[in-house]
Amino acid sequence: MTKKIAYTGMFTALAFVFSYIESLLPINLGIPGIKLGLANLVVIVALYLIGVKAAGILSLVRIVLMGFTFGNPANMIYSLAGGVLSFVVMVFAKKLKFFSVTGVSVLGGVCHNIGQILIAIIVVETVSLLYYLPILILSGTVAGVLIGILASVLIRHLEKALAVSQ
Repeated sequence: MTKKIAYTGMFTALAFVFSYIESLLPINLGIPGIKLGLANLVVIVALYLIGVKAAGILSLVRIVLMGFTFGNPANMIYSLAGGVLSFVVMVFAKKLKFFSVTGVSVLGGVCHNIGQILIAIIVVETVSLLYYLPILILSGTVAGVLIGILASVLIRHLEKALAVSQ
């Protein structure tokens, strides 16, 4: 139990750092919300290595910390909507055992963008934001594949390292 708490803390700190690094990257394709999803790398690895509850806690804590530290309430609402939808879908996809780590990551990336668009439609009160969805689905897929491949490699190596340390 103590190790799981320690890993959750380390993963949370790492996700926070990755979120900060990502906020510094100048990705501007003219559409808000397109990101690499570096923090999601940590969430996916945690989901597979330390469990659903710990990964969920770290995801929520990271979003709230980023919102209070570097963002604003609006950013936090969008991030929470995307993060919660993404996490729930990733948990179900992982439990199905049909999807690889990369498949789970792609679903997470796409659903994060869908969650943000849905909240934006509610906040702005216009359905016309759905026009952004095809591009956001494409960017979520590309980022999901990249993050998923990296997560697969990390999970494989960390499982070995964790098995040796026990």
